[in-house]
Amino acid sequence: MSEDRFFAEDERFMRLALREAERAAERGEAPIGAVVIRESEVIAAAGNEREGSSDPTAHAEMLAIREAARALGGWRIPDSVLYVTLEPCAMCAGAIVLARIPRVVYAAPDPKAGAAGSVLDVLGEPRLNHRPRVETGLLAEESAALLESFFAARR
Repeated sequence: MSEDRFFAEDERFMRLALREAERAAERGEAPIGAVVIRESEVIAAAGNEREGSSDPTAHAEMLAIREAARALGGWRIPDSVLYVTLEPCAMCAGAIVLARIPRVVYAAPDPKAGAAGSVLDVLGEPRLNHRPRVETGLLAEESAALLESFFAARR
């Protein structure tokens, strides 16, 4: 996909999400990172923590959404963008909808568990009360390479 539809700010924030993914990998976690921004400011950032926390819900998106909600003092996260290095799963997509995040930018598709169009399309489901704008492909090669090298080293 063409990256010319993205803004310079989009690339900057996706690079921050990639940095969170790299930090997760250093901790032995799947290298997935997420950043929530509002008014061009980072209000939350996280990498996966499932292994270290023994928590199946400790995906980067879930952690970043929780942090953003705490920062804003409520469960809605309006006027924000979630940047994530891998297409959200069904759980994370559900949380995105419930938090009313208006825009999601993800790097690489997840053909095994993606819920933004690859396996399911929770984020585009017309029967739900909120549908964020979804854009994909920004720094996808870098994100996919990070995931591939992490899992290749584990085999």
